[in-house]
Amino acid sequence: MLKPISWRALVRRLGDFGFTGPLWGGKHPFMIKGSLRLHIPRDHGSDIGISLLREIFRQAEISMKDWSKR
Repeated sequence: MLKPISWRALVRRLGDFGFTGPLWGGKHPFMIKGSLRLHIPRDHGSDIGISLLREIFRQAEISMKDWSKR
């Protein structure tokens, strides 16, 4: 089951999937995996909600099943 997570946990988990960063440039930080540049929300101190996580997974080409396994 998908639950909201902290910004640091998101960055750490994306790193587990091969993303590097976060890097800053422009309004939002981003992470890179090959030629894919994934924009992530800024750290506002609150958890990242489920709807935004789903959108991040879609853009990162990560299935919820794969996310739950790790």
